[in-house]
Amino acid sequence: MTKTRSDITVNISKGTGIPVKEVRTVIEAFLEEVKEVYYSNNRIKFRGFGVFENKFRKGRIGRNPRTNEEVKIPGRWMPTFKPSKVLKREVENKVFSKD
Repeated sequence: MTKTRSDITVNISKGTGIPVKEVRTVIEAFLEEVKEVYYSNNRIKFRGFGVFENKFRKGRIGRNPRTNEEVKIPGRWMPTFKPSKVLKREVENKVFSKD
């Protein structure tokens, strides 16, 4: 099941008692801040959660599957998220403990 921004907003509101409108404002501000960090090629590090940063993917030669023609794919910057060891361990324990 996919959770939407709206689902998360309602869940946080219920869990904290903060009105949905205020939670939505905070979530929007957080997402804008993450975008600004990506745009400025910096990184955000949340200990115990992970790191948001840009990574450069080198250019390469690809192939058009229809024509089998070689196509040059240029290098580009990609926004990435790398989960921390703590988060990876917690996810693994929660997912596999449901069996």
